[in-house]
Amino acid sequence: MTLKVMLVDNETVRSAMLSQALTDGGYDVIARVKPGPDLLARVAQYMPDMVVVDTDSPDRDILESMHLLNEHNPLPVVMFADEDNEVIIQEAIRSGVSGYIVKGVDMDRVNSIMNVSIARFREYQAVRDELRETRTALNDNKLMDKAKRLLIENKGVTEEEAYEAMRKLSMDSNQKMSEVAQSIVSVYEL
Repeated sequence: MTLKVMLVDNETVRSAMLSQALTDGGYDVIARVKPGPDLLARVAQYMPDMVVVDTDSPDRDILESMHLLNEHNPLPVVMFADEDNEVIIQEAIRSGVSGYIVKGVDMDRVNSIMNVSIARFREYQAVRDELRETRTALNDNKLMDKAKRLLIENKGVTEEEAYEAMRKLSMDSNQKMSEVAQSIVSVYEL
């Protein structure tokens, strides 16, 4: 499957060279746009598989756009920049950039850079998803413990009886245990 790339660059000649290198590497460059406040709208318009930014130095607007993109529509982002400032590199990575390549583009290495950046993006997304699932499970456990405690205090049952009551209600109502626990907590906290 050919990956669709949106290229972001404000220099026409440099953009054309990178576009050709990407095309030669087997990527489909579906759009070449200039950086600006409408970058997210352009991503929504073209729906690329990844974004490549070529810039002298990533400014606040570009980094903010990458951060918003990472929050709402995560995609692999490769940034080629002349800026070698460690603070800016860290900001770029925090904003969701998968690969930050300093001192311009080596056209012979574009394909390997893209592959590594895609792999890093997928790894990061897997860790991010796992963290989200772990937090949800932890919050569900805390909620179920609170619901059991409320049943013990208000119904005079044991912890095991409270758990069984919640499990039965979950099965009878075809709800998740966490949803049952939330209902119990809501009732007793009124």
